[in-house]
Amino acid sequence: MVYAPGSRHGFALVYPNTYHVGMSNLGFHIIYQQVNLRGDTACERFFLPDARMRQEYIRTNTPLLSLETQRPLYEFPLIGFAISFEMDYFHMLDILMQGKVPLLAAEREDKDPLVIIGGPCATFNPEPVADFVDMCIIGEGEEVIQELLDQYYQGRSQALSREQILRNLAQIDGVYVPRFYQPEYDPEGRIRQFHLQSEVPAKINRRWVKKIDAYPAQTVVSTEHTEFKDMYLVELARGCGRHCRFCMAGYCFRRPRVRSLDKVMTAVREAKRFKGKVGLMGAAISDYPDIDTLCRFILEQDMKMSVASLRADSLTEPLVKALAASGQKTVTLAPEAGSERMRRIINKGLSDRQLYDAVSLAIHAGIPNVRFYIMVGLPFEEEEDVAAIIAMADRVKKYMEQLGSKGRLTLSINPFIPKPFTPFQWVPMAPLDVVEARLRTIQKQCRSLKGIEILVESPREAYIQGVLARGDRRLSAVLLSAQQKGGSKGFKAAMKEQGLEESFYLYRERKTDETLPWSLLNMGLSPDYLQQELARAGREEATAPCQAGCKRCGVCSDE
Repeated sequence: MVYAPGSRHGFALVYPNTYHVGMSNLGFHIIYQQVNLRGDTACERFFLPDARMRQEYIRTNTPLLSLETQRPLYEFPLIGFAISFEMDYFHMLDILMQGKVPLLAAEREDKDPLVIIGGPCATFNPEPVADFVDMCIIGEGEEVIQELLDQYYQGRSQALSREQILRNLAQIDGVYVPRFYQPEYDPEGRIRQFHLQSEVPAKINRRWVKKIDAYPAQTVVSTEHTEFKDMYLVELARGCGRHCRFCMAGYCFRRPRVRSLDKVMTAVREAKRFKGKVGLMGAAISDYPDIDTLCRFILEQDMKMSVASLRADSLTEPLVKALAASGQKTVTLAPEAGSERMRRIINKGLSDRQLYDAVSLAIHAGIPNVRFYIMVGLPFEEEEDVAAIIAMADRVKKYMEQLGSKGRLTLSINPFIPKPFTPFQWVPMAPLDVVEARLRTIQKQCRSLKGIEILVESPREAYIQGVLARGDRRLSAVLLSAQQKGGSKGFKAAMKEQGLEESFYLYRERKTDETLPWSLLNMGLSPDYLQQELARAGREEATAPCQAGCKRCGVCSDE
């Protein structure tokens, strides 16, 4: 059926951050395209206004307007938020308020929009924002968004109530409707159980696209006003099979899938029409099986390239030479820890020798600078592991100089945040004062090491993320209160106002049989798998990467 442009149903797609950040997110592009391809639906974009524009909205009492047609947010029957970061929860509430949409799902009536969230935060634990959303997409969205829209339009055509439409939507695999699942707490504040309020599934299975070649994943709207202004983004692979024990994406988006070289080459040719540079996206670009062939192809097209991430143990000479030929001045690697002991604990599977070999490859290719991603406060971390970060930086910088590089070594250091659906989901977060002291030690001792730069994420913001990452539904009231107090700046006061202790969420060791806020969600992992991996971490035992025919984690057991 062909629809006239003005007759299509409206769908508001919202990224709860600025245009600059939101249009840098490839997942946002993918869903924008999938909704617009339907023909019966017009997808329009919304972003967080900058401070000046927000004041103008307030001054003129103007509701937040869409980018495409300047239509108010509250007029859209469906509003979909793509949420990648916990700190954007505060922005989500700001946007709903500025869009004149009731913040609480329980206060919305039949005439009000249905609010949907998707993305990584929705997939691993949507409970902190459960009171604000009507439904959550658990997992990857390309297929489930089509089923959701079909079911919604069918309900509308039958004049069903909001409640009945939501009840029908809850039957779709991968759709979680929080209002139908009410938590009951014990006197200590732990979840005793969830009460199902309707005939809905007891578990919500995450959705994942088994044949990713069927769904393009590349830049849809080309704009210079993004983090990657000079690049056309192309996804090479999805998921990761390396089994790093800290990485939520490695568990929630398993199994790993790669796009065929032919499909990627077609996307590169498309990129050439718009940009002179292609950005290759994926969890570990150097793991892509045809990476060397692809690099040669990109250079043959007289194009430049950049990458999202690299594994030191799978870096190749053609890849680093292609990056150097593209003008890249820094190679970014993620050892995550300074000592091999800590890397065994987190199953990073990376030796010092492999790290040095990767640095050597980059410098010999003509890339002078090196950046390492490091975490502090990892489980089982000791003071000597922190000292190992400083020693590693010193050794690597001297090695760079031996190879003739006068470039800079940058350590980008973040506090470790335990995430749901990882083996570390039960462990306490390292105390804030301990992490701050360790960060100060690293900064102080590296100050005397010439050519080494230390970049540190705000520990206090990381600890708000820590509360939200493993939080329960009671945090919805905290977020609502914080929103009235100016956002994240009011979070601590809002916690106190609601009678909740940060230590309950941050520093408490969960029992492995505890009902966790995300226990309703099913990532396909075997029940005991994460516990086994936690035990292996304590024993410093390696777990091999995913391979064909492997069924140990449970995700591929149905094949």
